[in-house]
Amino acid sequence: MPDLPFSSSSGFDAFYGLEFLELGPERARGQLLVRPEHLQPFGLVHGGVYAAMAEGLTSFSTASVMLERGFAASGLSNHTSFLRPITAGTVHALATRRHAGRTTWVWEVELADDADRLCAISRVTIAVRPLGPDDARALADATV
Repeated sequence: MPDLPFSSSSGFDAFYGLEFLELGPERARGQLLVRPEHLQPFGLVHGGVYAAMAEGLTSFSTASVMLERGFAASGLSNHTSFLRPITAGTVHALATRRHAGRTTWVWEVELADDADRLCAISRVTIAVRPLGPDDARALADATV
């Protein structure tokens, strides 16, 4: 993804396998190849995976716009509802920005299976705050 401060996920998002396909000011897309570690005891993708994907995708997408303006982006709230289970394959996420304010951005995220069936929906609010000195050091480590 040229011209973006993040070419791939990092930290926790990289650990569980979130892959960015698109990060933009109004829309973001990502995916996750389901591994056994993502499943809860009944063989379904754990709800925390969907919530993490939604927050990771929207945090990085907001940051891809706001960092150049001197602002950090981090999750403030995440409400995820589970509609249909995924047991294998790929989880596909599409995030649509609904609000871009001075201190918060609000996103809706649809998470679907390989058959394009809606499996979970999330509403994520991202806090937008001025970058501090510690943020610049963390950012340098995250954009490797």
